[in-house]
Amino acid sequence: MVERPDPAGVPRMHHVGFVVANIEACAPGMSRALLANWNNEIFTDPLQRVRVTFLEAGHQSPLFELVEPLGQDSPVFRFLDEGGGLHHLCYEVSSIPEHLDRIRAAGGVIVSRAKPAVAFGGRPIAWALTREKLLLEFLQQPATIA
Repeated sequence: MVERPDPAGVPRMHHVGFVVANIEACAPGMSRALLANWNNEIFTDPLQRVRVTFLEAGHQSPLFELVEPLGQDSPVFRFLDEGGGLHHLCYEVSSIPEHLDRIRAAGGVIVSRAKPAVAFGGRPIAWALTREKLLLEFLQQPATIA
């Protein structure tokens, strides 16, 4: 599970996602190109129908996510079929509904309502497409204990 807590509770860029055909074949080269480290941990998420791994360039830097479709019914299969590559930006937020409302109010569309994600220990993620055609993922911040 990848944890990158933000004590201030302010939305921040969590990762940049790339769609690839094969994580094991691609990760070493992407690590070198992005000056990042790869710990070889791969998550399979049957609900999202993808495999994912993360590359880390530094503690304060956003992660790089490599996303591999699990099959032709994966939501990223068509994107890979058209060449793959840079796919989305992910923000860690305190309220997914609030951010989805903001996107909708600005003329964007909700692609997927919140669902648990294996790579984040079951924390919810949701997807939206902005009016400017940017695909954004929103990751719920971890719950804090008072």
